[in-house]
Amino acid sequence: MTENITDKFIVVGDRVLIKPKSVDDRTKSGIYLPPGLQEKAKIQSGYVIKTGPGYPVGPPSDSDEPWKEQTTGPQYIPLQARMGDLAIFIQNSAYEIEYEETRYLIVPNSAILLLIREDDDLEEYLK
Repeated sequence: MTENITDKFIVVGDRVLIKPKSVDDRTKSGIYLPPGLQEKAKIQSGYVIKTGPGYPVGPPSDSDEPWKEQTTGPQYIPLQARMGDLAIFIQNSAYEIEYEETRYLIVPNSAILLLIREDDDLEEYLK
């Protein structure tokens, strides 16, 4: 069984692991842009690779109702982002990491402005 590199990653809390979308180095009129200019943009996009479990919530209050199940493990409110979504997010909130010569961004859920769900785009991008 082949293992994906990102299977080793465990995203914590309300964070999302994003593979940044490659930026075009030319404007619509054909002018080439310097490499650092696109990275200074305030808004960036990329594909969601993995998500954390969500926002942690405290344990439920003790109740005298015997039919309710007792939960002892942590509970989370899940995130809206799913694997394969195209995320538009605030660049200043992202943390850049590089693993095996691949660049990833760790973005808090609160920095994501928009999610676009298109199943076909992820498959083409990850090839």
